[in-house]
Amino acid sequence: MDRYAVFGNPINHSKSPMIHSLFAQQTAQQLSYQAIEAPIDGFAQAMADFFSQGGKGCNITVPFKEEAFSVAQQLTPRAKLAGAVNTLLLADDGHVIGDNTDGFGLVHDLQQYMQLANKRILLLGAGGAARGVIGPLLAQGIQELVIANRTYSKAQMLATLFDDKGNVNACLFAELAGDFDLIINSTSASLSGLVPPISPTLINRHTICYDMMYKANETAFNLWAMEHGAELVIDGLGMLVGQAAESFKVWRGITPDMLPVLTALRKTLK
Repeated sequence: MDRYAVFGNPINHSKSPMIHSLFAQQTAQQLSYQAIEAPIDGFAQAMADFFSQGGKGCNITVPFKEEAFSVAQQLTPRAKLAGAVNTLLLADDGHVIGDNTDGFGLVHDLQQYMQLANKRILLLGAGGAARGVIGPLLAQGIQELVIANRTYSKAQMLATLFDDKGNVNACLFAELAGDFDLIINSTSASLSGLVPPISPTLINRHTICYDMMYKANETAFNLWAMEHGAELVIDGLGMLVGQAAESFKVWRGITPDMLPVLTALRKTLK
């Protein structure tokens, strides 16, 4: 039976084993999938051991995505753009290929609710989570992407990195103004019950707000957005299932049906 896994630290909270087990059942694929907590200073060795012991592929989560980017022997174009790897595949020639499916997961989830072409989008945060989704968002033909952050230099670095892919601009949280069709929170503020320091005037009755975080109830950011009149709020559970489905396709060549898995996952959260 082919072996797959997710590496992270901590990892006990991971929904990936459940998601990939449901994908495997649905598609009649014979595989096992486990969660592995790698030591903070021992990811590369843990990954090497996994592949040497018959592993076929793995997902990578916090805090190892940048390290996985470094240790992968080959990188897909979207992994290079993202500067991080969340999916590893052992190729037939023995090389470990690094890919990034996070942007696919976000875009696929957003497309269930809206058309992205010609939209003005605000991306909150300029860390790894933000960088991983910028390329796929710009590829949808959006009108403008504004990257906002507490530190201008970090936002500007990302805007410069992607300025040949579309209309990208950088801004401080405090300087944001204007109307946005979509506001995406890529920061981890919701994990602490906090909201990025932006003005509620950015939200109008046509604004959709998306938090990459998720929980049983609404995240802090989505609660804030609802209170200030957002048309719709969405959490990141669909993005999680979408990136997993794309990883599954990379490994098995089959795209699973995401909706029943998302529904099952939502029930476990409740």
